[in-house]
Amino acid sequence: MGPATLIIESPTLPLRDLREAFVAACGAEHVEVVGRADLWKRLEREMLPELVVVDWPRDDGEALELVRSLRVREPELAVVAVAAHGDVHLAAEAVAAGASDLLVLGGRLDDRVATLLAKLRPMIALRAQNRALREQNQRLRQVERERGRLVGESPQVREVLERVARVAVIPRPVLIAGERGTGKELVARAIHSASGRRERPFVAVNCAAFPEALLESELFGHEKGAFTGADRQAAGKFEQASGGTLFLDEISHMPRAFQQKILRVVEYGTFTRVGGSREFRSTARILAASNADLEQGIRDGWFLPDLYDRLAFEVVLVPPLRERQGDIPVLARHFLREFLREVPALGSKGFDAPALAALERYPFPGNVRELKTIVERAAYRDTTQEINVEDLALPGGPAASAGGSFHERVAAFQRGLLRQALDACGGNQAKAARRLGLAYHRFRYFAKKLLGQ
Repeated sequence: MGPATLIIESPTLPLRDLREAFVAACGAEHVEVVGRADLWKRLEREMLPELVVVDWPRDDGEALELVRSLRVREPELAVVAVAAHGDVHLAAEAVAAGASDLLVLGGRLDDRVATLLAKLRPMIALRAQNRALREQNQRLRQVERERGRLVGESPQVREVLERVARVAVIPRPVLIAGERGTGKELVARAIHSASGRRERPFVAVNCAAFPEALLESELFGHEKGAFTGADRQAAGKFEQASGGTLFLDEISHMPRAFQQKILRVVEYGTFTRVGGSREFRSTARILAASNADLEQGIRDGWFLPDLYDRLAFEVVLVPPLRERQGDIPVLARHFLREFLREVPALGSKGFDAPALAALERYPFPGNVRELKTIVERAAYRDTTQEINVEDLALPGGPAASAGGSFHERVAAFQRGLLRQALDACGGNQAKAARRLGLAYHRFRYFAKKLLGQ
């Protein structure tokens, strides 16, 4: 099977012979003969095939303009110019105008067409790959925009969105403050998406996830041989995000000595890789986030006041979920739609009225992240099309109500503690155990007993 081919009608072309030669190489269903007017319509609808065949008589300005227009609109399109008689000069003229190759009519046309297509096949395949990649990138950008979309209709969310719109156009650092799970990274992504850097990388780093030695390499990169295991040179996040946005999450976990190095990058835009001496420049815009009180950190001596001043060009405060309870049903439905799209085998589901009312009453110490986890878990557990209060299994829910026994109420409270710890630690059981002051084997015992994990 050959490429989809469009032959443009011309009074000087032997259309029958030409069509038969391409049909022999590509198959009848892949070859079509159209006029120039139809070609322009297809151009407008972006419905061009893989190969276009055009007449190429000498000194024909219209043919020249046609090929140039095709090349401008579709730089990767395979265009074959056809001439009754050809020489090196005519071939050079056609290629200079934008044709991929020149096909000279004559004896054994089938063989010539087959040879030409074999030559053009890599180019045609590359165009198909590039088109598929562009479509994939568009889908990924749409997913990224969805990820960066703040969901909610409350005055608090509208205020955050207004502030995002204002700071997005100013190329200065922004500090995003709020409790854990409120959606600080979503705010950072929204700022990036609304800025002129939206087509450039958005790179996120959780500063709490790395000890100081590894954090330096993660952010600044390293030279070959800089430390044991550094068998090759590696670029850091500042280089990867150059021209885009670098999001430093949980910046309060950054050791004070290391804060000095970040301060230099914020002030001058320069840094050196671990084990190197050459200065690199990064044009990344820095967004930082913390759930700790950095001003209190300055007073207590663990956060640099100069770094705070540079990062807090503008401070965006993300409200906790309990302060925007009206958004809970909107968020719950949003998370349910997203989860069902991800797991279509679960079918279609919704919430009954008591379930939504229970969600609105619950204080959500883990904020939006906890709500997302509860909704996804309920959708997975529910075997009907309607999620009820029992499916939600909220801490302090039905099992812990006044009608429940002492042991049931204790178990519900314990489940709530376990879930909150897991949510805060991104599902990492070892970290959750440390957070609760439990030995890991004890945490595993309770998780299996109470959560079925």
